[in-house]
Amino acid sequence: MRSVPPGTGSALGLLAAAVDAKAVAEIGTGCGVSGIHLLHGMRPDGVLTTVDPEPEHQQFARQAFRAAGFASNRARFIPGRALDVLPRLADAGYDLVFCDGDRLEYLDYLAESLRLLRPGGLVAFEGVFGTGRTIDSGPQPTEVLRLRELLRAVRDSQELVPSLLPVGDGLLCAVKR
Repeated sequence: MRSVPPGTGSALGLLAAAVDAKAVAEIGTGCGVSGIHLLHGMRPDGVLTTVDPEPEHQQFARQAFRAAGFASNRARFIPGRALDVLPRLADAGYDLVFCDGDRLEYLDYLAESLRLLRPGGLVAFEGVFGTGRTIDSGPQPTEVLRLRELLRAVRDSQELVPSLLPVGDGLLCAVKR
């Protein structure tokens, strides 16, 4: 279980504050580091909905949120695969969607995120540099090829205003028009 580096966490808090986030969906709870950064940037009445297939990750994050001083009603934990859970979340009900789950599913997360986000909402994808492999011209594993597809899809979308932030292993952000 990897956690986001400090620069990425700081950027997530800034992005949550910039969109005045009240409702955030997080794909990949991990150990709760990204969630803590998101919660710090969100409105005081905001709720983080975090999805992870591993219940023990969510239990660890729940403890981390509590230790960071967040009330239990600030986070909603949903165990399960993101592509099974996301279709059950409300259309246009989110200000920000943070994707740090299975990189092979990032393109599918993008489609779900566009449905979940309100106009002016933001989607962010962690790790899009693929530890430098997304720009390497040599043969690449499927994960890197999928990251390239995601980068192209976001760049070419008429529905998004994208930016690639050089923090951590690359944070791809896009605002929904």
